[in-house]
Amino acid sequence: QVQLVESGGGSVQAGGSLRLSCVTSGSIFSRNDMGWYRQAPGKQRELVATATSGGTINYADSVKGRFTISRDNAKNTLYLQMNSLKPDDTAVYYCHAQTSSWSGIHDYWGQGTQVTVSS
Repeated sequence: QVQLVESGGGSVQAGGSLRLSCVTSGSIFSRNDMGWYRQAPGKQRELVATATSGGTINYADSVKGRFTISRDNAKNTLYLQMNSLKPDDTAVYYCHAQTSSWSGIHDYWGQGTQVTVSS
């Protein structure tokens, strides 16, 4: 069973920084396509950044230049460094993993970690 456990959320003032971590287990992390998503109150979940197993990285336009996604395959951990935070970044942030195996493609989600940015 694949498990994702996020940490690192919290409350900061605008302009501050946070680093989120997502530790995975139950799969071969290096083969997973990984990503961060977020969901603000009353809004749909949206993509923040992705990092594929092949090294391709993608960001939402709203976070380009401020957020950095990275992965440490040796530690089975995905990171999201968030700088210059804005109140609009307030949301629950979710770690996502997509695995491929003989049984097909599967999607897994963490429990989420709250990020609150005050003005």
